[in-house]
Amino acid sequence: MRDPVYLSALGIMSALGRGKELVRENLFAGKRPGVVSRSDLLVDGAQVFVGQVEGPLPSAPESLSVYASRNMGLAIAAVEEIRTEIDDAVMRYGPSRIAVVLGTSTSGIAEGEIAVEQARLNGTLPADFDMRKQEIGSVGEALARYLKLAGPALSVSTACSSGAQALAMGQRLIRTGLADAALAGGVDSLCRLTVNGFQALSAQSAGICNPFSRNRDGTMIGEGAAIFLMDRREAEVAMFGAGASSDAYSMTAPEPEGLGVEAAIRRALEVAGLEPGAIDYVQLHGTGTVHNDAMESKVVARVFHAATPVSSSKGQLGHTLGAAGAMGAAHCWLAVKEDNKGRFLPPHLWDDAADPDLLSDTLVAVGDRLGETARGIVMSNAIAFGGNNVSLIIGRA
Repeated sequence: MRDPVYLSALGIMSALGRGKELVRENLFAGKRPGVVSRSDLLVDGAQVFVGQVEGPLPSAPESLSVYASRNMGLAIAAVEEIRTEIDDAVMRYGPSRIAVVLGTSTSGIAEGEIAVEQARLNGTLPADFDMRKQEIGSVGEALARYLKLAGPALSVSTACSSGAQALAMGQRLIRTGLADAALAGGVDSLCRLTVNGFQALSAQSAGICNPFSRNRDGTMIGEGAAIFLMDRREAEVAMFGAGASSDAYSMTAPEPEGLGVEAAIRRALEVAGLEPGAIDYVQLHGTGTVHNDAMESKVVARVFHAATPVSSSKGQLGHTLGAAGAMGAAHCWLAVKEDNKGRFLPPHLWDDAADPDLLSDTLVAVGDRLGETARGIVMSNAIAFGGNNVSLIIGRA
């Protein structure tokens, strides 16, 4: 096994709550407090379920007003939760030795939508609108400027695997000596573009999404931010390995047999120096769409022991798109931490309507726990448009 990189702190915001304590409580209890029905997102005014972060968000300072957006507010809220740990890292390594790597797929597109609507009505964009509010590549740059960090600042946009790709990149920057620590993860915010886009693809659920059910009919869009402080200095939880692949099969559909996903999983295992039997739990991508769940079921059945517990959290918080890979890693991090005294696993919320061709017997129920002999080594999968696949292995150090 190569030397791990440590996940020493986590800031998180999602439909499950604001901050680690509330997210942990609602996640393991099987609650979904932020899943709501809204009629202001689809162009036809129809109701659609989404996972949203409740309450006000911090604003960007005046000096960074060109980046001001809901997306930026989510990112700021996440890093402020771990500001003490970030400041300690700056004191230890210096600002030029800390990288920022953030995944996103929307950036501040919601603000762009508002600006375009005003231009349609008034003939001109708002005076305070700047393209950097919605430019994908500005996300990492904006957060680095907010924190006054001077190391590499990168934005990653590989659709729904962006947050996981960012964590893999952060690990590489540290392992290659280009940084001593990194802020890595993902952030995405609700906007009409993505909700209507998934609706146009017939990939959106008519209700709350229902992964791995025979009644599944699509996914549910969510928002949030999950940002880790990654460090070369030892901590309680480590990221042991990452594997990535690209199917190049379709712009939107997964390769039916999941060969690319399997390649990413096996690469992560190889990097970590582990066999499939060493994995105690798998956080599935599990979108609730017909094709994704069928493909991922085949892959998991091929690679892992038949009794390996698995679950998808999409039914609790929605599909957070560019943040989803980091959000899955965050749920794994919360599961293996020592302060999860009950050793609870992230549950799988669905209607219990099993499909014989899909995973069903090993889906985690509310209250299920890691086995007493489990080492606490888990995997999180992220599967994205364009065949961008990432698997991360996280565990107790």
